Amino acid sequence: MLNARLSGMTDYPFTRLAGLLGKVPPYTGRLPLNLAVGEPQSPPPAMVADTLARHADEWGRYPPIAGTPEFRAAVAGWLGRRYKLPTGSIDVDRAILPVQGTREALFQIATVAAAHNGRDDAVVLFPNTSYATYAAAGYLAGAEAVALSTRRENSFLPYLDQLDPDLLDRAALMYLCSPSNPEGAVADIDYLQTAIALARRHNFVLAVDECYAEIWDEAPPPGTLEAAVGLKVEGDDPFANIIVFHSLSKRSSAAGLRSGFVAGDRRIIALMQRLRTYSSSAPPLPILAASAALWSDEAHAAEIRDSYRAKIDLAETALEGAVGFYRPAGGFFLWLEVGDGEQAAVRLWRDAAIRVLPGAYLGRPDADGVNPGDRFIRLALVHDNATLGPALGRVAELLSTGGH
Repeated sequence: MLNARLSGMTDYPFTRLAGLLGKVPPYTGRLPLNLAVGEPQSPPPAMVADTLARHADEWGRYPPIAGTPEFRAAVAGWLGRRYKLPTGSIDVDRAILPVQGTREALFQIATVAAAHNGRDDAVVLFPNTSYATYAAAGYLAGAEAVALSTRRENSFLPYLDQLDPDLLDRAALMYLCSPSNPEGAVADIDYLQTAIALARRHNFVLAVDECYAEIWDEAPPPGTLEAAVGLKVEGDDPFANIIVFHSLSKRSSAAGLRSGFVAGDRRIIALMQRLRTYSSSAPPLPILAASAALWSDEAHAAEIRDSYRAKIDLAETALEGAVGFYRPAGGFFLWLEVGDGEQAAVRLWRDAAIRVLPGAYLGRPDADGVNPGDRFIRLALVHDNATLGPALGRVAELLSTGGH
């Protein structure tokens, strides 16, 4: 059974990309540039190294799965400031759990939700297109992974008002991502409140990946916990049915820390903690200390956000009016409509030594048989401006004219 489930998963997007480009020699006139992977290239704040050094004597201790009181307090403080949550609404001891990067937690939530749901015909819902982990988590949890259609006319967000109630009754979990990867779409408060209401009405877990929440253009994206404040709920947990995921990888350019957290429904957090006690470990104590320092500091996050805004400015200068360019409301990806994403990826590698990700690798065929990512490529604006400027100019030249 496990082998059948593994076989049902597509190859990971970057494995597929390696296969696509493996026999294509890159252009030799310049150094290869990887714009396929969303790995920040700017260094993390100096406080990371300083804090790790001060806590070096703690590397020899096992970290508790629940993290440290200092870490949880820093996270609760940040959530309260960032989303203007009422004082005391976050249960510091029962509603926050540290994780080693959010990918493993995003994967594990499907196992928790499917087990909690208990139905043989359970489904896990996720946007089409999206982070590949969502679908894989649903498959391996034994649920049917169901892709929800997204289109430009709906700001690349799933059509919540068109979902079949019978499908929602079977749902163990719905993944959303805001700002979304790859499109940079931001769900507004009304949209998030609609999603919360559906989760409570049909009793599924709403898992919202908010890892790009601190990289925004004009206005800070609303948060799901923020949207829940004031909504009617049974019981005493204001965040019932909701789990949110946050990471320091993008906010603090600290991908190597592998540090994030989940927060929300105390009941689901308890189940996550139980699963992780058997299967995972918390970030080491020095990393928890560095993470607490980062969540407590806003200045570095503002500087990093400004740097990404400048990169989007560069992209707008190079690409405005071409290949469907638009300024993403959040995140640092460009989602460019190029006609055929795989052909464009091959051309950019062959003729410019620029590596990008075909959009089809982040999607799957809809009910009409069309993969909504087919016509797109994803570019990650993670390099310095001196590197990005010429590269984006070359992207515009090749994709707009088909030249070499």
